[in-house]
Amino acid sequence: MRIFFPVSLNLVSRPCLVIGAADDREAIEKSAALEEAGANVRRIYDGADVKEEDVAQAFFVISTPQDAALSQRLRALADKHRTLLCCIDQPAYGFVAMAAIAKAGPVRVAISTAGLAPRVGKVLKQAVQRAMDATFERFIGVLAERREQMRAEHPLPEESELRRKAAIDNAAGFTADVCFTYPSWLSTDVVDRNRDPE
Repeated sequence: MRIFFPVSLNLVSRPCLVIGAADDREAIEKSAALEEAGANVRRIYDGADVKEEDVAQAFFVISTPQDAALSQRLRALADKHRTLLCCIDQPAYGFVAMAAIAKAGPVRVAISTAGLAPRVGKVLKQAVQRAMDATFERFIGVLAERREQMRAEHPLPEESELRRKAAIDNAAGFTADVCFTYPSWLSTDVVDRNRDPE
């Protein structure tokens, strides 16, 4: 079981490659997300068309086909050229696991199960997304405005503690609650595991 290190990438003007059929929903969504992040995205629709230079010239490669031979080849090329690689739903080949992302304004909340439980990641994302409603987005916008105003009024380095305190005070009163509900088979499984052997 792998533990992935969570990180956000600055992809502005970076060359990125997405491999997946023209009608592949995952490839379409990943391409759109990369473009939203400012990446220069290139699509290759058929994995058989991928050349070594395609991987060598990319900063980040995302491959969606469930094709072990292709994924193994991409991994070898990514290792050789030090390219970031994500093979969707095949964590054994890539070394980047895509996170489920909830969005509101500039806020991004990334949820990763390291590729082990993507359905759980999706449920968590949907719950967080519901909570990040229009009021939340407006709240973040007001916080950003207050932060910029504070920076303008107190720009000196020695005033950093004053700015930090103002940011804490402005967010005071914001809380979040989290609650999980599990499938019934889990409680049965726990009981079975804890039962004394006869």
